[in-house]
Amino acid sequence: MDLLDDVLDTLDLKGSLYFRTDFSAPWATTVPVLGAAARFHLVVQGQCTVTLPGCEPTILHPGDLVLIPHGQTHILSDAPVESAPPLETVLEQCGYDGNGVLVVGEGDKSANTQLVCGHFTFREKADHALLRTLPDHFIITSSMRAQYPLLDEVLRMMSRQIFTDRTGLASSVRRLSEVMFIELMRIGIEDDTQNRINSSLKGFRDPKIAQALSLMHTELASPWTVNSLAREVGMSRSSFADRFADLMDQGPMSYLSDWRLQKALSLLEKRKESVQQIASQTGYQSPAAFTRAFAAKFGETPSQYRQNAI
Repeated sequence: MDLLDDVLDTLDLKGSLYFRTDFSAPWATTVPVLGAAARFHLVVQGQCTVTLPGCEPTILHPGDLVLIPHGQTHILSDAPVESAPPLETVLEQCGYDGNGVLVVGEGDKSANTQLVCGHFTFREKADHALLRTLPDHFIITSSMRAQYPLLDEVLRMMSRQIFTDRTGLASSVRRLSEVMFIELMRIGIEDDTQNRINSSLKGFRDPKIAQALSLMHTELASPWTVNSLAREVGMSRSSFADRFADLMDQGPMSYLSDWRLQKALSLLEKRKESVQQIASQTGYQSPAAFTRAFAAKFGETPSQYRQNAI
């Protein structure tokens, strides 16, 4: 099983394009907080300054990409500024209805800033160590893209697609953006030189811990213990528990408990199996034990969650 695929599929990763821009200087806007989402901005033409709370402004050039994993508020501008009008105000002033290009100002078209902006959402209540410990933001520059041919090609395709009016454009760009997010996570797992990206992914890259994670994901219903997992990966109990906690920022049993409940959320939304069947599939000894754990974590029973999700 591909761990990253399992995590992102279970958390219900979905891409959404929300605008493409044609900004003439001077311009600036404050992008609001968006919970349970990750935002991205790809510079196609011109220059864009990104400022997050407590961070120094970062200037992006053509081909650069910034990902803001936790949906934080931030300022986009042509040059560093301390404040800017809310995006909602800018959209209202421009009469933007969500279709076509967001145009601000009427300057030299060859000098305008053109961006592809979008976000990724996850299921409500989605949670995983991968998401929790990602940095506030990270940047892939145009020069870095040369190291990652697949990511580079996806970004090139997005840039080409977004400025056409072809049928199915929105769906095409959404799918490409999802591939982009997955590739960024893979870079973090596979390339230990990208410290800004991979701080949360060390466990996925460590052979022993990755093996334990694979066992938990592929055999979710098994009665795993720290001892049994340590034995399977050829480590002592204490060494395994310490390494897992160090690399994943939580203990193995805590991770397993959280993942079982995330898997349960996904299964409940599909509305095929009964609560009893889902309890068994996710490693609980009884529906009652499953219901207690689910309610303690999410504040509602599995049946209530299923009903509210309809």
